[in-house]
Amino acid sequence: MSSSGCSRSEWLLLWAALLCSTGLWIYIERVVIPQQVFDAEARGFPRGNLSDLYPRWIGAKELLQHKRDPYTEEVSREIQAGYYGRPLDPALPNDPRDEQGFAYPVYVVLYLAPVIGLPFGVVQRSFFWLLVIVTGLSVPLWLRILGWRVSWRIQISFVVLTLGSLAVVQGLKLQQISLLVAGFVAVAIGSLVTGRPVAAGVVLALATIKPQLVLLIIIWLCIWTLAEWRHRYRWVISFLATLSVLCVSSELLLPHWISRFWTAVKEYQRYTGNKSVIENSVGAPWSWALELLAIGALLWACWHERREDIGSESFLLVVSMVLATTVLLVPTSAQYNQILLIPAILVLTRERQQIWRGGVVNRVLFSVTLGLIVWPWLSALILGGLSFVASQATLKRGWVAPIWTSPQIPLGVTAMIFMNYIQKTFGRSREASTS
Repeated sequence: MSSSGCSRSEWLLLWAALLCSTGLWIYIERVVIPQQVFDAEARGFPRGNLSDLYPRWIGAKELLQHKRDPYTEEVSREIQAGYYGRPLDPALPNDPRDEQGFAYPVYVVLYLAPVIGLPFGVVQRSFFWLLVIVTGLSVPLWLRILGWRVSWRIQISFVVLTLGSLAVVQGLKLQQISLLVAGFVAVAIGSLVTGRPVAAGVVLALATIKPQLVLLIIIWLCIWTLAEWRHRYRWVISFLATLSVLCVSSELLLPHWISRFWTAVKEYQRYTGNKSVIENSVGAPWSWALELLAIGALLWACWHERREDIGSESFLLVVSMVLATTVLLVPTSAQYNQILLIPAILVLTRERQQIWRGGVVNRVLFSVTLGLIVWPWLSALILGGLSFVASQATLKRGWVAPIWTSPQIPLGVTAMIFMNYIQKTFGRSREASTS
């Protein structure tokens, strides 16, 4: 294709990205939120600031200013008063089950210490824009990590689509720390690839404020490091040193905090009833078998590629697989966790032509996965447009349509990235045996 043809298609992609992302934001503002407000009023469901940052901010404020244990029921009720607008009443059947307890490591208060004296409204708006910046910058960072050189128009298109995706919009609206953790992971991997292992260890330790999101990537990096310990150990030392500082500081602030944190995590699982993406999709006990299969396949890939150089195609492909599998296995199917799918989606997008030439199964799975990803934008664009001419009663009949495919997106992306890896691995094996 000529350069003018490429430029024209890139401009078309950019305008399509702007249109789809704008449509999704309009859908959230004019369809989803009014519907949620209507349902809340009809059911007597309390609505406060509904910011996922608020429980952490209150916990930090109470611990640092008043020396109160943020894991206590009293602090939880104070959190509920702001998050929901009033403390929850167990006697009211329509009250939320999520008690919004402080289910984070204590050292998250160290991150929030500089802003506990500010009004929460200011903190909330500032954190929103921080997440926009971090998430937006993570896209070109992942492109650089993956070694995919594209024009500025394509980079902006990818950024716009990311910031206008259902997962990221939900995370931004809730001020979800998962988006910050995803940014930390991108910076950590980028630091490793560019020869800054000490910085990588520090940033990865900071990302452990959500340990469930970084556990698998830490396991992969440890397997990779042990294969060549003398050349790869530096990030481990800086990671352990930083984590030790965070844990010791937390112990000084709140003695025996680890047992309280563990209790809070178990309580969180009890009152939310959260399940993994796989369990929500197929249910127990089949989900247990699939989860074990996913873990086994991932560990096999990690072991198989443990000697690969940093930044190699195989190393980065495993990174993408690890993050995609994390979305499947974490004990919550929240949409905002799907931000960890970004590197896998970029890899699949870059290799779309090769995947398409791989046979009928590849083409079918690729088409289905693409449909799952594109559907929220298309349906949200239609509903967003209708919101200007249709009544709320009309919109109510189909307002959930953009969310229909959300639970299946991680399944499709993870299946595609695993298939891509397997085909590449066996392709290399055949080439080696015939050479």
